[in-house]
Amino acid sequence: MTKGKATATVQGRKIAETDEYEVVEGNIYFPPSSVNTSMLTKTDHSTHCPWKGDASYYSINLDKTELKNAAWYYPTPSDKAKNIKDYVAFYKNIVDVKAE
Repeated sequence: MTKGKATATVQGRKIAETDEYEVVEGNIYFPPSSVNTSMLTKTDHSTHCPWKGDASYYSINLDKTELKNAAWYYPTPSDKAKNIKDYVAFYKNIVDVKAE
């Protein structure tokens, strides 16, 4: 667990903010409790990582704009990635993710 402030924003709107997070492969994974889930909608999209397992996705909804599959999480990660179970990461080319 990394300590320090991390935020995720889109178009000036904060989607996530935390003082503790995980970093995996250069991505910040936000604890589920730190994410504004009212802005997220689960999608049917999924991908597979050989060591983390199967990722599920969220789209981000901002008024009339939908950012499709812009966030992902591992609902049932492998044992090697159990520390990021349900933690949410965001594509950096879509969401402004910062750690201080």
